[in-house]
Amino acid sequence: MNNTNSKIFYFYFLWHGLFLSLTMSMIDFNTVFPSLVDSLTEYKIIFGLLYSIMLGAPLLFNAVFSHYMKKYEFKKKFLLIGIYLRALSFLGMALFVYLFALDSPNIVVISFFFLILMFSISGGFAGLSYSELIGKLFSSKDRGTLYSSKQFIGSTAAFAGGIIVNRVFSLGNLEYPMNYVFLLFIGFVGLVIASLGFWFIKEPPSIVVKKEGDTLVNYMREIPDLLKNDLNYSNFILVENMASFSLMILPFYMVFARDTFNIDQSYIGRYLLFQISGTVFSNFLWGYLARRFGSKSVIKVCIFTGGLIPISALILSNLGPEAYSFVFLLVGFVISGRRIGFDSYLLDIAPEDKRTVYLGVRGTLNILVVILPIMGSIFIEGFGYTFTFLLVSIVMFLGFYLFTFKSKHK
Repeated sequence: MNNTNSKIFYFYFLWHGLFLSLTMSMIDFNTVFPSLVDSLTEYKIIFGLLYSIMLGAPLLFNAVFSHYMKKYEFKKKFLLIGIYLRALSFLGMALFVYLFALDSPNIVVISFFFLILMFSISGGFAGLSYSELIGKLFSSKDRGTLYSSKQFIGSTAAFAGGIIVNRVFSLGNLEYPMNYVFLLFIGFVGLVIASLGFWFIKEPPSIVVKKEGDTLVNYMREIPDLLKNDLNYSNFILVENMASFSLMILPFYMVFARDTFNIDQSYIGRYLLFQISGTVFSNFLWGYLARRFGSKSVIKVCIFTGGLIPISALILSNLGPEAYSFVFLLVGFVISGRRIGFDSYLLDIAPEDKRTVYLGVRGTLNILVVILPIMGSIFIEGFGYTFTFLLVSIVMFLGFYLFTFKSKHK
């Protein structure tokens, strides 16, 4: 690939990252969305189920998606289809909240199960094709720069989105549920705009290996041999599952704050701004670590920080809602680090001719993401926040140990 094309493609991916981040901050799944669901129902298990669908649905189908997609030389069309389905799910949520939130909130909750499922599954195959495009268009060195640059641009855009969210909730110009309807509609428009750059990318063909008996059943049977023959990959799968314990309670930091401090809605935007600030400022750290020490160092620091957050939340909950803002600053650090570290590391260790397979199997075997949010809601209801938060910290520190001392890849 010549240098001119590389720069143009670089711009298209940054364009997507900018508008995607602006869009997703409108319905941030750690602050805004938990508050919306908490306004619709008092049952925490409902949010646990929705969050499990949101995180786990694409992973359950990733092996199927990768088996299907690996037969195609060109993957960009799957990315565009996924983006537009996600945009429609935003529009659907906006319509249901507008029509039923006040008089029939249960209808909104039921609709969310379908719309979040559509949002998640479409994001699954969009994510696979997105990673495949990055793998084909950029070298290993350029990927780390792209991820950190995209994260910085996206975080800056998300900060602007956070300011919008903060003003929507603090000024009182839009009453419930129109405040959420407005944000969801912006999400719909933003995703459509984010997709525009991909239309101009001329995708190079992927390596397609055709063999007899290449059925889905045989493909699934090969997964144990794949893990057995690549110990770095199997260790990566184990550690990523353990690191997913931080996702188990991410949405509950906001619910914990509402239960502990009895805060009003103005804190939603405030905490979101702290979270986005964490993603912005941490990019300097992640970018430096990726360039100087590689993506493995990013993952190690990310996992260790994820283990500190639950402990920090328990301590800062005794100091008031203002001090508790620091929790969301650290959450921003971890979210940014996961995006930069895990995907880049996997692209480094995946063979080129098996890249789509590695990406798909990784997603499907990251099975704990499916059940952890439900487990989090059950543990919190049954044992309280303290037990659940400390359990997450212990598992995260164990994952840090395994990745630091058991992984052989530099």
